[in-house]
Amino acid sequence: MTEPLKPTMLRFDSIDSTNLEAMRQARAGAQEGLCIVAREQTAGRGRLDRSWLSPRDAGLYLSIVLRPQLKLNVWPLVTLMGALAVSDALRHLYGLSTDIKWPNDVCVGDRKLCGILAETFETEAGSVCVLGIGINLLKAALPPELEALATSIESAAQAVPDAEALLQALLRRLALRYEQLQETDGAPSVLRDWTAVSSYAFGKIVHVVAGAEVFAGVTCGLEDDGALRVEIANGEIKVVRAGDVRSVRSKR
Repeated sequence: MTEPLKPTMLRFDSIDSTNLEAMRQARAGAQEGLCIVAREQTAGRGRLDRSWLSPRDAGLYLSIVLRPQLKLNVWPLVTLMGALAVSDALRHLYGLSTDIKWPNDVCVGDRKLCGILAETFETEAGSVCVLGIGINLLKAALPPELEALATSIESAAQAVPDAEALLQALLRRLALRYEQLQETDGAPSVLRDWTAVSSYAFGKIVHVVAGAEVFAGVTCGLEDDGALRVEIANGEIKVVRAGDVRSVRSKR
């Protein structure tokens, strides 16, 4: 049995990036569960070296230090686990029905509400995963040019969210999902739950940019490590572990 995750908080008014601070703290010996929370980020980061706009008090910006007792091939599932925890919290607090875009975006409809960035690295105390989560709380989090692509809790739920209530609810769901992942059948259990709530699991027509390779196809499930399976026109199955996956239209 693994010990339950017990987050401890370290709060900042302003910081470059909660993920970067969590990484600094982990390299200095921080224990599992240290959670960095900031009112704003001046250099917020997303996947594929993209920036994450983080205006003061307009979003929830946090990163948590994890030291999973798992085989390294299972560690990519931390991203999927984090997305499930966010979906759980948003449904519980606001009744929002969300979709998870592979692998790390939580969406309402086709508009992004939350991004997740998991980064793994080595420290003197062993391997670490820092899980970063950014949730758009207010309309003010989004510049006009992104309004067609992204949304906020304020817009989606027609309510002004309580950032602290969301933080506490998210940490509770994250602890439960993290415990689930580390159970004996945790990996397949998380994969099943993710597949059940994501329209990207099966039958989604997607355009994929994976390094120098560009192709289109139809999604057909996940690998054991959370990689996305895409069937292209000639019947070949492409396995995507990193890259940009965008919906073209759905067969559903």
